[in-house]
Amino acid sequence: MSTAWHLELRRERTRFMETMSELTDDEFNNAKTLCADWAPRDILAHVVGLDRMASHYFRPSTLTVNRGNARMVAHGRTLSRAELTDLGWNAATKPSGQAQAMAWLLTGDMAMHHQDVLRGLGRNREIPESVARALFREGVIWSWPFGRKLTRYRVVPTTPGGRPRGRGQLVSGTTEALSMWLAGRESVANELTFQ
Repeated sequence: MSTAWHLELRRERTRFMETMSELTDDEFNNAKTLCADWAPRDILAHVVGLDRMASHYFRPSTLTVNRGNARMVAHGRTLSRAELTDLGWNAATKPSGQAQAMAWLLTGDMAMHHQDVLRGLGRNREIPESVARALFREGVIWSWPFGRKLTRYRVVPTTPGGRPRGRGQLVSGTTEALSMWLAGRESVANELTFQ
């Protein structure tokens, strides 16, 4: 695995943790995000849990994404903000060997969830092109469980980071908005152009 992705994962997790540190306690614990039923603290628990993938979150007998995610979030809810934040900074600055081995994939997951938090709060940021590429890849991966969109739509990004994919009705928009929509965040559909 390229060291470039190890560095990108650290950078994106650090940017995410900087966003988390700016939240009030109420926002941290209760703000809406684009990730259904998850507050920002739950997304942070997910990030921390992904850094420890081989732990009890994913046992062979219950190896499903939903069950693993539910365990991560439930564990995160037992921790104080300070405890969870410390774990988040540790995952950002010293990712586990497992996370480093999957940095190419986890950078996209981190970018997607960072946008979930920011958009839920009505905020935005400038997304580095390398992160936009990871975000777009994440959207393409998750387009399959969320309605197999690339079998019905041809998506054409209008900003750097993505490339045209799929077949069917033409949909254009920013790489970020297309990525979020492909991954099931339907609330961003009004930012896209359907032809």
